[in-house]
Amino acid sequence: MQEILDKLEKMTAMELSELVKAIEEKFGVTAAAPTMVAGAGAVAEVAKEEEKTDFDVILLSSGDKKIQVIKVIREITGLGLKEAKALVDECPGTVKEAVPKDEAMKIKAQIEEAGGQADLK
Repeated sequence: MQEILDKLEKMTAMELSELVKAIEEKFGVTAAAPTMVAGAGAVAEVAKEEEKTDFDVILLSSGDKKIQVIKVIREITGLGLKEAKALVDECPGTVKEAVPKDEAMKIKAQIEEAGGQADLK
């Protein structure tokens, strides 16, 4: 039973829809309202997970090592010294927008390693 649930959890909304149709045809039944509500919840959960693929990296604070954080911001963004300093001085501010989760986590780690604080939105 758990194996089936694990497989269902990994299915896309389209695959779940096709499965419901196949079950209806195979067993001559119609999906009742409670089944559809449960299916809709699973579809909404899958859509929610698929929705958030890109993140914005937000600099919250430069901490005590402002110069190191400015250097890291310059490396990450390619900004000039003046622009990077302005971004660090005006915390919170967006460092990078719409980057994949792996890259966003890497950027956040670089900022925190330099002594700053960052968050993903």
